[in-house]
Amino acid sequence: MDLFEKISADIKTAMLAREKVRLETLRGIKKEFLEAKTAKGGDGSLSDEAATKILAKMAKQRRETSQIYEEQNRPELRDNELAEAAVIEEYLPKQLSDEELTAELKKIIAETGATSPKEMGKVMGVASKTLAGRADGKVISAKVRELLNN
Repeated sequence: MDLFEKISADIKTAMLAREKVRLETLRGIKKEFLEAKTAKGGDGSLSDEAATKILAKMAKQRRETSQIYEEQNRPELRDNELAEAAVIEEYLPKQLSDEELTAELKKIIAETGATSPKEMGKVMGVASKTLAGRADGKVISAKVRELLNN
């Protein structure tokens, strides 16, 4: 069962359980998936890899929005965004810990043969594809910069 089918099945489950936030979030996910499937230049299908990228983007948006609501002292809106982010993250691959990320990046740096910060682009190209959905781009970038500077 691919992610699209799993989301559709979970929408039915959320409806029956009357879980308002979960249902609303899953419908939002399905909407994004449908838009991606029918986008211009698309072939009418959605790979799990593309779906994971969409989910990662959605989760990141929710976290950033909750941060803004926190700064504006709007806890009720912040809590809703965090609840939606939690539902979205259930469908994402497990996030890498700091140690796991460092180990993965050291392997990628060794494979690409990068030795200086000037070659960061080469490493980031491979790292963003390999670690998509398992680590945030900003975190990957910061860690690569740190490793190449040492």
